[in-house]
Amino acid sequence: MTPRKRTGRCAALLLTAALATGALTGCRPLADAASASCEDTGSRVDALKSYDVLDSRPPGTIVPQGFEDLQAGCWEDSGEAWLYADRTYVFPGDKAEVIQYYEAAAEREGWKPSKATRQALKENRSASLCFTRGKTDDATTLDVYFLTKEILDAEETKTGPDFDAGFGYRVAVNSTADGSAASCSD
Repeated sequence: MTPRKRTGRCAALLLTAALATGALTGCRPLADAASASCEDTGSRVDALKSYDVLDSRPPGTIVPQGFEDLQAGCWEDSGEAWLYADRTYVFPGDKAEVIQYYEAAAEREGWKPSKATRQALKENRSASLCFTRGKTDDATTLDVYFLTKEILDAEETKTGPDFDAGFGYRVAVNSTADGSAASCSD
């Protein structure tokens, strides 16, 4: 399988991080504020891969062909580096079942829903979910999001027939490479 290009959701995370970095650094030039790189991040990537929620999934979930392996690593773009570990699944049921499942799984592991996620859950909307660890680990986020054609096209990902059995979604644990605070883009 060809490695996916880390765009789409990752680009949105980067834009959010860039804007937040400017605000938090008193508007220092972005090049000065965003100087993290992927060098020596292997142990932190391994830590992201260890989160149980990545292997947790609702009964009936399919691991699609070509997505059997946990994807993990570090990517750099525009001077900012991000660590990720994610899994891609296909679920043949209703999106609400996936949302309910991961809401409970995240809570069991100590993740707290973002403001936007709390609102979406309250309104019973099918939405992407984003969780943080709070003060325990303010550099890591958990995202559960549904894959769209645009995301898959941006990643240059080819999907097989497993995706015809339901809808694709991804469970991703992300972190800043330098360990600085990260948050969900509410």
